[in-house]
Amino acid sequence: MGALARLAVVALAPVIATTSYADERGTGPNGGQVKDAGKFHVELVVKGNALTAYVTGAKDVKVSTKGASGSATVLSGKDTTSVRLEPAGENGLAGTGTFESAAGMKVVVSLTLAGQNPVQARFTPLDKGKAGR
Repeated sequence: MGALARLAVVALAPVIATTSYADERGTGPNGGQVKDAGKFHVELVVKGNALTAYVTGAKDVKVSTKGASGSATVLSGKDTTSVRLEPAGENGLAGTGTFESAAGMKVVVSLTLAGQNPVQARFTPLDKGKAGR
């Protein structure tokens, strides 16, 4: 490998490292899995058939969900369920649905905050090891 190629690899290594898990932010303050969604961070908490998505911005500052709307598509087993999310609390959107909370479930959260473009994040909220990555 030539000197220029080595320099390119060294220069790109931090970009590649941060890009690999750019949407993996670990576990949030409410115990849920956190993902990047556009310029926001969304923490998804699942308790039984209830979903709550908490929205934060830069430096984990709470983002108001007043006037926001959202939905979650829950894929659990062979079933797909849509859950309407409505503003709840300072920076949350919540809803309930008829789905089985189980390891392996996947949830796609779509949110539109007041005056913002829609954003989306994909979660595997109950899979061990995924939330803390």
